[in-house]
Amino acid sequence: MFRIETSDPREVDREMKTTVVRYQAKPERAAENQQLIEDVFAALEERQPHGFSYKVFRLEDGVSFIHVVTEHDVDEPDSLQGVQAFQAFVANIAHRCDVVPVAMGATVVGGYG
Repeated sequence: MFRIETSDPREVDREMKTTVVRYQAKPERAAENQQLIEDVFAALEERQPHGFSYKVFRLEDGVSFIHVVTEHDVDEPDSLQGVQAFQAFVANIAHRCDVVPVAMGATVVGGYG
């Protein structure tokens, strides 16, 4: 888990792990990929898990997707991996992609709003 070592109590909320995943879907499978993502968000809305935030962006080229998940430092967090619709989304994802998913840790430098 990513942690910033600090003695300043105002910095505690920055103790979280962020992962960014990027890939390109095959053009003929991009709509299917988006539908699977929408299914994940429907399941999240119904289940209301806590302990993480999750956003997905589809870029204007229509085939590039970026997923951002941030795990918050809470007691007994839920897991995105535990959501059945997410499991369905990641199953066989390589078959939907021209460029396979690459996951990298990320550090929040700043934010607004």
